[in-house]
Amino acid sequence: MWEIFQYGFMIRAFMAGLAIAITAPLIGNFLVLRRYSLIADTLSHAALVGVAIGFLTHTSPLITTVITTVVISLCIEYLRSTEKLPSEAILGMFLPAGLAISIVLVALSGGLNSNLLSYLFGSIATVSRFDLLLIISLALFTVLTVIYFFPKLLFTSFDEESARVAGVPVRKINFILIIITALCISLAIRIVGVLLIGALMVIPVLTSLSIARSFKENVMFSVLFAVLAVICGLVISYYANLPAGGVIVIVSLIFFIFGLVFKNIR
Repeated sequence: MWEIFQYGFMIRAFMAGLAIAITAPLIGNFLVLRRYSLIADTLSHAALVGVAIGFLTHTSPLITTVITTVVISLCIEYLRSTEKLPSEAILGMFLPAGLAISIVLVALSGGLNSNLLSYLFGSIATVSRFDLLLIISLALFTVLTVIYFFPKLLFTSFDEESARVAGVPVRKINFILIIITALCISLAIRIVGVLLIGALMVIPVLTSLSIARSFKENVMFSVLFAVLAVICGLVISYYANLPAGGVIVIVSLIFFIFGLVFKNIR
């Protein structure tokens, strides 16, 4: 197995994958608690718009994806908090809108190609040193942000109205959560792909619900399951010559099934 690490692209893939495996379920716990899990799928379509802009303008797709996803996430949160529009209606509007815009931009940039497909489904061989540096930097920023604002994020996620009465800056916390969610989704496209990142943010969280007895335990177990899924998925995809993103999500689903069995036995 260890010969897998003689290749530089696999080392970069593992480092980037572990960074994503820590940040994705960390944020996903708060999204699941808020019943806001579909925001991951909505922002993944926004990320696809950023990828298409990158190809159209001949710039780094990762940078344009980060910018585009953050901007759209701020628009979503603004409409939800300021205009008081229903969350599911906002997501239902932005999800197809993002897909429609990305389809048009992809057509303008020359249509589908292998590079674009690597962003859709993930590709372990395409993580460059620049991508790795950006992924690790923003992942570290995300983790430190969650640690610093953890009590307020938790209070707001459990009961937004009570948090507001208690003096918690709810609107600020909501914007912080949506921004770090956008960052996480933008960073994960190289490993998991924009079409599958939502699964990595939600499935490990649901799996840990079968085992954990508190929210903090749920966070720790979900990160553990995500890390194991990424490691197993990358190894299997390398030796079986399969898409890394799809294998990682399938491994996560297997863990979820085992979690349900364990819960029923217990």
